[in-house]
Amino acid sequence: MRVTAADWDRRVTDLSAKLPDRIRRAVDWLREPSRFWVRLLAAILFILGGIFSILPILGLWMLPVGLALLSQDVPALKVPLEHAARWIERMVRRLVAAWRRRFGSSDRS
Repeated sequence: MRVTAADWDRRVTDLSAKLPDRIRRAVDWLREPSRFWVRLLAAILFILGGIFSILPILGLWMLPVGLALLSQDVPALKVPLEHAARWIERMVRRLVAAWRRRFGSSDRS
């Protein structure tokens, strides 16, 4: 299956729809094409925050958020980000399966 930039756009839209209403509106506002400079500044700040993850509050979680914002204006980032997201999903599924094999299902009452 070939990964395209549209796959990443679809993923971001689907994730945005799952956010609380106030945050979803802010994300949608930020993704509008006319918000280029605001989006670029936010992306740079998130990426820098991810680089300085040793400091309190800042963390590695900021790096992918910054890259996701940057991908709105740099289409070449969309396919690698989609590949990374799919790889992370596969790793999480494998870890959950290994956990369940080792410790049993968490559906115990």
